[in-house]
Amino acid sequence: MLKVEHIGIAVKSLETSIPLFEKLLNTNCYKQEEVVSENVITAFFQQGESKIELLEATAPESAIAKFLDKKGEGMHHIAFEVADIHAEMKRLASEGFVLLNETPKKGADNKLICFVHPKNTNGVLIEICQEIR
Repeated sequence: MLKVEHIGIAVKSLETSIPLFEKLLNTNCYKQEEVVSENVITAFFQQGESKIELLEATAPESAIAKFLDKKGEGMHHIAFEVADIHAEMKRLASEGFVLLNETPKKGADNKLICFVHPKNTNGVLIEICQEIR
């Protein structure tokens, strides 16, 4: 794992949360993107090397909607950038981690992604991601 790529935060409303985070971080949201396969709309902020991703559900059956119903707004996941997502998925599986998908999926911000089940990571949902080249 090369670095923390971003921290994902589940929110009820991007309309409310984007201005809040713009004030908090003293920077503008640089990108909004819908990820239809995940039933979310994302909004990204960057300060130096650090990124924050806000996630709003677009359907009641989405993982974000279920998270919000169960836990409310807050930190959803930590994403780590990897050089080779296929090799990293193989390594993690061989170490006994449960991956939530068998092959990488297209995620937001031009990334291939895979999630590691939080039951193996002290309750923290981990995302690994690689820039699509």
